[in-house]
Amino acid sequence: MNLAEAAARADELATAGDERGLANLRAEWDEEVEHGARNGDYRIRAQSYRAIAQFRFRQKIQLLRRGLEDESPAARGSALIALEGLSRNHPGDVNGMRPLLHDLASHDDNAAVRRLAIVCLKNGSPQRETILLLNGLAEDDEQEAELRKSAKAVAAMLKKRADTNTR
Repeated sequence: MNLAEAAARADELATAGDERGLANLRAEWDEEVEHGARNGDYRIRAQSYRAIAQFRFRQKIQLLRRGLEDESPAARGSALIALEGLSRNHPGDVNGMRPLLHDLASHDDNAAVRRLAIVCLKNGSPQRETILLLNGLAEDDEQEAELRKSAKAVAAMLKKRADTNTR
């Protein structure tokens, strides 16, 4: 079994609620995930970042930070997808990486990475500076249409959550 197959199996175990099976698989593949994230080949790094989410490796959240700073857009994108999945019930994951996510959303050279960073921001707490940044991107005619649409939708979602929290 290779890492991709093990990660798919881990995702199945997690979905089925088999915590023991998932823990065993994590223990078996822990070093492989770490090693892959440090590999010279961007495809292997990207696969390792995706595996972090599939294994539900919450203790490897800082390894994802490394992925967000990777030179490869594919690796950055995979790290963002993993962060989005892990942060759905843990807004602190996004909050802890907010400055980096803001930078990726507004300045990354790759449009897909920028959109993925915006999607990740929806899982964080509704902070004013994030809403302002997203609204700015949504109103900027220089930005591509899909990015503006994503930024507008996430800003509206965060604003609604902020309004609900202040009541």
